[in-house]
Amino acid sequence: MDRQIRRLGIALIVLFVMLFAQINYIQVFAAEDLINNPANARRLIIQQFEVDRGDILARDGTVLATSVPTEGELKFLRRYPERDLTATATGYSSLIYGNADLEKSYDPYLSARDESLIPVTLIDQILGRPKRGATVVTTIDPKLQEIAEKALGNAAGAVAAIDPRSGDVLALVSVPSYDPSDLSSHNPKEIRRTWDQLNKDKDKPLLSKANEELYPPGSTFKLITATAALENGYSRSSRWPNPPELDLPLTTNTLQNFGGTHCAGGASSISLEQAFTESCNVTFAEIGLKLGAKRLLEQARAYGFDQDVPFDVPFEEGHFPEVAHFEEADPLLAFAAVGQDDVSSNPLQMALVASAIANGGVMPRPRLVTEVRAPEGGVLKSFGPAAHSTAMSPKTAADMTRMMISVVNGGTGTSAQIPGIQVAGKTGTAQHGDGENPHAWFVSFAPAEKPEIAVAVVVFDGGDLGSEATGGAVAAPIARDVIEAALR
Repeated sequence: MDRQIRRLGIALIVLFVMLFAQINYIQVFAAEDLINNPANARRLIIQQFEVDRGDILARDGTVLATSVPTEGELKFLRRYPERDLTATATGYSSLIYGNADLEKSYDPYLSARDESLIPVTLIDQILGRPKRGATVVTTIDPKLQEIAEKALGNAAGAVAAIDPRSGDVLALVSVPSYDPSDLSSHNPKEIRRTWDQLNKDKDKPLLSKANEELYPPGSTFKLITATAALENGYSRSSRWPNPPELDLPLTTNTLQNFGGTHCAGGASSISLEQAFTESCNVTFAEIGLKLGAKRLLEQARAYGFDQDVPFDVPFEEGHFPEVAHFEEADPLLAFAAVGQDDVSSNPLQMALVASAIANGGVMPRPRLVTEVRAPEGGVLKSFGPAAHSTAMSPKTAADMTRMMISVVNGGTGTSAQIPGIQVAGKTGTAQHGDGENPHAWFVSFAPAEKPEIAVAVVVFDGGDLGSEATGGAVAAPIARDVIEAALR
């Protein structure tokens, strides 16, 4: 009798191992061949929607994406409770057009195809319940996201907010946006109609303005130019000639300050800090020409421009031209030093610049996901904070902070002031085409003495102020609202 029981036990163990090996083979090793077989297309679509796809959560547990059961052939329907508010993070999961953003980058976990979920899937199959995906937990603060969107109002633009200590992306807002639920419908006609409308829209709502596209940063790029000056032997008190306009080399053209003003009340010279506070184009063009293209390029790259900065969703890092773009003493370098010419960036990149200054010179790696949880709740994988690069020395970071405080306390960024909270910031007003209204920028962090949040804002075409827009008048109040909400 004992021998029979032992044989039966061994047989059951062998069958269990064979079953486990078969599931492992199908899900891992043969999965790609099965997926690419045209004969399996319809069956695979049905199988895909038999999975209870995992949730995507905000940092506070708010559900950003979830699957709900249906009575149809496709057993689960993807829904996005926050609709267009958090589409920049979640992306979409579509029957026809596949996945985007977190739905794409974490698809192996969400769809239960990752190796780590094989034991859970096996148990689900034994118990006869739907296959369940893992939960992805993000760093997004939905309340801050809502405040940033409300602060933008009807204006097209974007906001990125980061905790400079950890690199956690607290808000990533793009206006206009879209509702991912419209693309996750089970109605092919509805999906295609929505897709066509979104792709025909000249404002390209499917692309996040906060992290996927690039724009001239205007005077916010003076953060990089000023850092390069401080890192190469100049100080906040270094004096520079202060003409009302700059005669550019190799051309009869000149470069002027914003509005044609003469900085420092018309004095013959001006300090680096005063030029930064007043955002003097002439001075920073002089600085750029003096430093040369190589040093500016090196500093931009130290801040992550043109580098592969890891991020959980698509990220177009800022761009600064190669040295070959500039001939010796080329006037284009003067414009590049003030954030024009072929220089481009976006709010996420500029929030990282602010974070590096706020963090004593160390630029954090941006983080959008903190952990992946198993369907039963245990942590499958966690992602800790990490540094991406050292952008400057601690002394330079301290000097940059002092100059950014000066901008908010008595310069072009006074609209960002918050009673009881010292804000550090830099304004920008960026030209981007003949006859076009300028983009308005503001890059900031607070509290300046112990930073907890860095915020970058861009408002396209000057918002309601149009041609009269400045970064201080249009973008700074938006950053102020986001900072105050985060800290209060």
